[in-house]
Amino acid sequence: MLLQVSQVEVARQEWEEASHRIEAARDEPRRYRQLLELLELVRDELRKRVGQTFTLQELVAAYGESEHWAREAVEESAPEPGWPRDLTVVLAAAFDAYQRGAIDYEP
Repeated sequence: MLLQVSQVEVARQEWEEASHRIEAARDEPRRYRQLLELLELVRDELRKRVGQTFTLQELVAAYGESEHWAREAVEESAPEPGWPRDLTVVLAAAFDAYQRGAIDYEP
């Protein structure tokens, strides 16, 4: 019997992996700093779009539509060139951090 994995579980796995990838960059201080700056930009925009009260399912739905607005937010404020290659990782890591505020969050 095959187990069905929910969209929420798949997204959460992706988000967690992205956070690990950012943490793996700690040994490259300049790159790590850049990633954290981008992460903060995306997290700020995510806060504006999703708000303070949300479920994990709502967050997953927002994730499905997030690349466009995240790209715009980072383009406007990116601290240094080269950010497009990091956008996917930063975006997922921002959702990883933000999910802890979901009303139905469980580690």
